[in-house]
Amino acid sequence: MIANTIMNPSSTDVQPSVQNNTSSTTTALGTGPGTGATPAFSPLYQQIKNLILRSLEEGEWKPGDVIPSEQDLAARFKVSQGTVRKAIDELASDNLVVRRQGKGTYVATHAERHIQYRFLRLQSDAGEDDPAQRAIIECKRQRASADVARLLALRSGDPVIFVRRVLSMQGAPTILEDIWLPGLPFKGLSLEALSSDRGPMYAFFEREFGVRMVRADEKIKAVAATEDLAHLLVTPIGHPLLSVERTSYTYNDVPMELRRGLYRTDTHHYKNELN
Repeated sequence: MIANTIMNPSSTDVQPSVQNNTSSTTTALGTGPGTGATPAFSPLYQQIKNLILRSLEEGEWKPGDVIPSEQDLAARFKVSQGTVRKAIDELASDNLVVRRQGKGTYVATHAERHIQYRFLRLQSDAGEDDPAQRAIIECKRQRASADVARLLALRSGDPVIFVRRVLSMQGAPTILEDIWLPGLPFKGLSLEALSSDRGPMYAFFEREFGVRMVRADEKIKAVAATEDLAHLLVTPIGHPLLSVERTSYTYNDVPMELRRGLYRTDTHHYKNELN
């Protein structure tokens, strides 16, 4: 069991040094799941945020679970409620937890509408999108190519799951996606399971495999539809498409998905909010 400790905390809530159990430590931040050592000289609230994040990563609290109250967390880590509140505020800003008035703070889940649409940025020009309808075309195990392995932090030739699907909006094929997932965390994923589930794919990953996507990096460029792509998206050969490559990460910046999508933008646009 590792205990996190603080030495000579200052009035500005800055942590001068954090160590494992040694004779030189004084006040313990907490023990139990989710309490790994944190970098020296980081603000105390940032250390508490990291400890809570570690508990999320280790599955102590799963998506949709309520986490302990600020008072309980303050007692656990032996800090003030204000410090815990600031840590939770940052986690909420990162969309990792959700505050619910009068109910507590919950681990965010992609089953919630405002969370799932963080990752689907295509919107109708008319502003009247219905939920996207999906068709799973393919789901199979394969060996990772060099570029897929690099983006998923795997070795070339490691097993991955490949998924191809088409998303239709307002009755028209609009997005074609090729998806690669590391084989070990998604062992057992099948075409039948994906096709039978009608909810958001990321919510399915949370529920069935315990994998939560928390952030993503994207690269966007314009391309022309090739013959096979034009057939799948019911669009003329050479029609302009928006190419979106996304690498999605779970806790601790572990890559868990590579997704390459082609978007029709004749009736839709890609919307992003910059804060």
